[in-house]
Amino acid sequence: MSTGLTFLTPPPGLAPEVHFDLKEIEGAAGLFAMTAAGSTDGASRRLYVLDASVYLPDYHPEITDEQRHQLELVTPEDAAVLVVANPTADGTTVNLLAPIVVNLSTGSCAQVILEDQDWPVRAPLEPVAA
Repeated sequence: MSTGLTFLTPPPGLAPEVHFDLKEIEGAAGLFAMTAAGSTDGASRRLYVLDASVYLPDYHPEITDEQRHQLELVTPEDAAVLVVANPTADGTTVNLLAPIVVNLSTGSCAQVILEDQDWPVRAPLEPVAA
């Protein structure tokens, strides 16, 4: 999945940007660089995100009906779930409390806060079993 994404509202810390290019990192299936498509201030903004279905097969966040309606999602198959990866010297963590939910048909997306769910903001990323 290398595509353009349009956030319904700017993601936290990246305002005013809403248009991003999502490009898969060669040789790392399910790992993407998400870069602001047309930065309004000339600064390069990039995040690394992981396809949760590849790296976190037991992660099944539940979004609200309002979030589903805003993204125009009809079935779970209409969506992809991405999580922001934060590499550090001690390893990589992922934000499971605020995934990016993407409408696969339209490219519209939102970073949603999962309500009444006990997912960590900094979960250690464990190796995927082969």
